[in-house]
Formats: sequence, structure tokens, C-alpha cells
Amino acid sequence: MNACTEYVETENNLVEWVNPLMGTQSKHSFSNGNVYPAIAVPWGMNFWTPQTGRMGNGWIYSYEADKINGFKQTHQPSPWIGDYGQFAIMPVTGEPTYNERERASWFSHKSEVSKPHYYSVYLADHDVVTEITPTERAAMFRFTFPENDSSFVVIDALNDSSYVKVIPEEKKVIGYSTKNRGGVPENFKNYFVVIFDKPFTYSAVFNEQGLDATQSEVNSEHTGAVIGFKTKRGDKIHASVASSFISHEQAEINLRELNGDGFDEVKEKAKAAWNEVLSAITVEGGTDDQMRTFYSCLYRSLLFPRRLHEIDAQGNVIHYSPYNGQVLPGYMFTDTGFWDTFRSLFPLLNLVYPSMNAQMQEGLVNTYLESGFLPEWASPGHRDCMVGNNSASVVADAYLKGVDQHDIETIWEAVVHGTQNVHPQSRSTGRLGHEYYNSMGYIPYNVGINENAARTLEYAYNDWCIYRLAKKLNRPDSEVDLYAQRSQNYRNLFDKETGLMRGRNEDGTFQTPFNPFKWGDAFTEGNSWHYTWSVFHDVQGLIDLMGGQETFNSMLDSVFILPPIFDESYYGGVIHEIREMQVMNMGNY
Repeated sequence: MNACTEYVETENNLVEWVNPLMGTQSKHSFSNGNVYPAIAVPWGMNFWTPQTGRMGNGWIYSYEADKINGFKQTHQPSPWIGDYGQFAIMPVTGEPTYNERERASWFSHKSEVSKPHYYSVYLADHDVVTEITPTERAAMFRFTFPENDSSFVVIDALNDSSYVKVIPEEKKVIGYSTKNRGGVPENFKNYFVVIFDKPFTYSAVFNEQGLDATQSEVNSEHTGAVIGFKTKRGDKIHASVASSFISHEQAEINLRELNGDGFDEVKEKAKAAWNEVLSAITVEGGTDDQMRTFYSCLYRSLLFPRRLHEIDAQGNVIHYSPYNGQVLPGYMFTDTGFWDTFRSLFPLLNLVYPSMNAQMQEGLVNTYLESGFLPEWASPGHRDCMVGNNSASVVADAYLKGVDQHDIETIWEAVVHGTQNVHPQSRSTGRLGHEYYNSMGYIPYNVGINENAARTLEYAYNDWCIYRLAKKLNRPDSEVDLYAQRSQNYRNLFDKETGLMRGRNEDGTFQTPFNPFKWGDAFTEGNSWHYTWSVFHDVQGLIDLMGGQETFNSMLDSVFILPPIFDESYYGGVIHEIREMQVMNMGNY
């Protein structure tokens, strides 16, 4: 009866199936998702999250933690990539405590509500309830304080050079954060504005030297502000927050997304935004747990890549370029790594959300025009992470599935450019080893290019994508044939003696010694038993190389029958992917 009741309540309210805490019980050594509860709207420029980890810790929120030290505006796509432009807000009582460790408060999941569009938690040490609800570039906080002459809100612009200014007559705090882990130009800043609905009874700023109530402005390595209020029990103080990568003025424009609405109205609009995108897929017949899992995963799939563009006062789409530092017209999206997302996320967008992916494709054109390359891992600009040239897959799949691409000629130019060049600062962008691959048909094991076999196999699949795109565009036969031929380069790494893919030296001999259970080295976060199957585009060709269907099936079965043994020496320790393979009782899968 309870299950039926729950289904009725969620039938037209799919956001209620989503659990943003799913996947947050993770750590460096083992991932159950490596995610945080993102309080956001679909593809929003800014997310918010409760923060249990220390400043700079990629594991922002851990389900096993018992203290929250702030509520952070975040842009982090992965703990390995890190965050940028982040700042934090935290209510405290008693003393104007600003240090993240000292201001932290005990909390319990029993007094926590986590939804995509809404978050609430009781901070026990401060006797304060904090609520958050988002828009694309803004958010509203609602703090319910106890009776206290010393109720405070800390705005922490974090370290690595930041700025804050308190403007009491406007009940406002402005500032910027420059904190990042790379992928930004020298002029990068995230400008923020916070406006309260109650006059300040106290204000101070702080830096690494301490708190100063005599100043209203500070620019230093680590800055922030503390705002104070006198409150009666149950008093609700609202803070409207927005940010911009362009300017403080643009942050004020972005604040208009709140539209003068109250907290509950903003919350309902954010909820409606999620229900609209989640309802694009309706599933039937599952258990409650299956429904929660499905829609929680779909929610995750609709967060990234995030919007980086903004809307100016005239209603024009503009963006701060993380590639050249200029403010330019048009769309820009970021925070996705194609090595991970070309396989399933972008095909999903093409099939279910094609109009959104059309905007993303325009953003890819802008990335090429502003940096000279399509991205492979962007956060917010080019990052040197992972292998492959899978931007080719992302743009080709979109075009072949009918997604509107206004400038396909520029996309073609960008794709071809990527096969012949590598980014001078970000070696994962373009094709590292393209000189060997294009002339020899593989990247040799012994020429100083790591993970060479993985790169070769991925480039071969990428070339098949380019071949399909070339055919669709009616490119000259010479171009079509070139990429068709290169798509067969996977054959150059197949070792008939072992029946597996294997690193190959410049003189044509295979690498020796060879351990098919060795992770990394010639491969990327996997071993030969895993990468041998990386021939997505020509399964029959791989079957033939192995000697036929029977041998192919036997080899495939072996992946799941072999014990979960491994050689981690390339990494100098057991990485979390190895450990996750080991414990799943699925052989060497």
C-alpha cells in the first residue's frame, strides 16, 4: 500500500524519485560515485552543495561525515579535476567564527533534506536551519535562527587570492574568488554578490591575518566577510546570491533570475525545471528502488556539461572565454571529459535532449575558434587529463543523429585539425603521438608516450567517427578513404600469440615482457584484457582477428572467469578503479 501511494505521488513529480545523496559515500581509495549533492537546475552554471571536506578537498561532501563547515558554490565535475571559482556561505551563532574548522557544526541525515532543487539541514551547534534553492546562475538561502543578539553569516571567498567588500547601506556583500586547479586564463575571476533582506548589526572582513571589524573591504590571499544580526527565535533571514565570470555588474544582472520571488516560489520553479527534463523519459514496471536509481542517475546525467554562458542586460547570450580570457558572444559549456562521456552521455543527449545538445555543439565551435582545438577534458578550459580524441565522436554522433549544427564546416575543420596536432600546454587535447599514428598506424610503446596502446585504439575509433562524418558531408573520396583506412589501425596492436591487444615497439616487435594484467603502462586505467575489446566500430573485424566467433566468445567469457588479479606497478599503488574491479566478484571485469 505504501509503495502504491508513493508511485501516485511521484507519477507527475519525478523529481521526488531523485536522491542526490546517492553516490556520496566515497573516498580517494574507493568510489561509490565520487559525487556530491548538487543543488542546481539542469545544466546550471552554478551548483551549491553542503561541504564536509576541508577547503580544496575534492571529496566535498562525504555521507559518513558528521560536520558541515559551509555551503559552497561549486563547479567541480570530478574530485580528480577539482573546483574553480568557488566560495562558501555559513551561518553561525555566538561568536563571529570564520575559520572553517571552528565554524563547523554537527548535523544528522535525520534532519537533512536533499533534493535537486532544494536542500535543508539543521546545524546543531548553531541551532540554525539552512535552506537553499537554485536558479541557473543564482540561488536563495533561507536561514532560520534562534533568539540571539549574535547571529552571523560568514561569506568565505577562500584562498589563492580573493576579495570582499561589505556595503551595509545596501545590505550587500560583493567579492570574487580566483581559486582554481588549472584551465583558466590569468584574468580569471568568479564575481559574486550577496544581498540580505535584513539590516546588519555587525560587519567585519577577514584575511589570513584575522578578523577586522574596522574595515569593510579586503583584497588578500584568503578573504571573507562576517555579517551579524539580532534575531528572535524563528526569524528567517534570506540571502540572494548570484555570480558571474564576467563582472560584478553582470552578477547583479544574473541576480534578476530570482525575479523578486520569495523562497518558496524559487523552489517551485526549480522543481518544475527538473520535472520537465526528467519527464522526457517515462519508465514503468520497476520497483521503488529501481525507480530511485534510474531517476537519480538521470539527474546526474543532466548536470554536465554545465552552462558557462550568461545573459547580458540586452538579453544577448555572452560568455567569458576560459580559453583566451575575453568576453565574447555565444554559447559556452564546460566541465565534461569526453573520454568518459562520449560513450553514453552524449548519445543520450542526442536522442532525448537534441535542442540542448545543439547549444552545446555551438559551444564546441566557439571553443575551437577561441583556442584552436575542440576540447577533450574542459574545466573550465583545456585540462591535461585522459587520452583519446573523442571530441570527434561527440560532434559526429550529433550530426549523424540530426542535431542541428549551424557551422558544420567549422566543426569539420576542427576535427581534422585535431588529428594532426596536439595542444602545446594540454597534451590530452588534439592527438599526442599523431606523427607516429598517422605515419605508422600506431603509437609505439618505446618512444616515450605513455598509454600508447590505449591512444592508438581510441584514435582508430575516432577516425571511424570522422569517416562516417566525412561520408555524410560528401567530402572528397580521398578524405573518406583516409579515415576509413585509419579506423583499421587497431589491427596493428593485435598480438596473435596471446589473442590480446599489446603495446608495439617502433621496430614492429611487441613489448616484452608483457603482462596482460598490468594496469596502465600501454593502457589507460585498465589492462590488456580490458582494452582488447576497445573496437566499438568493427566487432566483426575483431572476431576475425581472434579466429572466429567461438574463440571470440571464449575470450570474452574469460574476462569474467579470470580471477581479479592485477599488476599496479605503473601507478605505484592500487588506484580506486583497480580496487572496485577486485571486489565486485565479476572476474577481471
